[in-house]
Amino acid sequence: MKSRLFILLLFLIGGCASNRNVQNEKTVINTFPENIKTKLELEAEQGKSHNHPSFAVWIEDQDGNYIETLYVTQYVAKGIFGYGEIQSGKWNNEPGEVRRPASLPYWSHKRNIQAPDGLYIPSPETPVPDALTGATPKGGFSLETGTKMGTDQKFRVMLEVNQPWDSNKFWTNSKFPDDKDYNTSLQPALIYSATIDPASNQKEYVMEIIGYSHPSGKSGELFTDLSTFTTAKEIFQNIVVRVK
Repeated sequence: MKSRLFILLLFLIGGCASNRNVQNEKTVINTFPENIKTKLELEAEQGKSHNHPSFAVWIEDQDGNYIETLYVTQYVAKGIFGYGEIQSGKWNNEPGEVRRPASLPYWSHKRNIQAPDGLYIPSPETPVPDALTGATPKGGFSLETGTKMGTDQKFRVMLEVNQPWDSNKFWTNSKFPDDKDYNTSLQPALIYSATIDPASNQKEYVMEIIGYSHPSGKSGELFTDLSTFTTAKEIFQNIVVRVK
């Protein structure tokens, strides 16, 4: 009897360890922007509130001008989600077009490509190229990519992340009850940034939160008061950019 209990205990411990390894395993993503001059690696550790977020990574110059997109999670990039739009309070069971302007509004307005319905979030008619997209990682990830920016000027690596229906005591369902776009997001998307100097000897840069996006995605404005945010800050932790 004791030997059976011992074997069962070893099995349970082994199973838990295996689950932790799967959860902590990083997904490696490769994207292929055009005319790469500087190779980059962006590595993000999974935070304790991570739950299949959408995110985008892109490049800006020092003045905040959009240069290029490096990566966008696939559902946002194509405007086709795993389940179709809500109708009569229910999800369609088949993939379909979904318009969620609150998902990544800071990036989408920077990208400045307007879909036929007037929104700046990508649609099936205005998708992000396949070379820059991929499935949402289940946890932490390492993005192997690059930029057309050379060693002659500094630039910024930007990341915007949003987790649907991520509420807290401030960002509640009842905060903007008539705004259906806000209600798909609740805590708005957060923006991370790191300024890269390719001419320096520094090879690793820590990304810091600089603000959040419009709650319903109506503009590309950046808001900087982060005092009302909780779990949204814990989607990722220790995001770093490496110049390779």
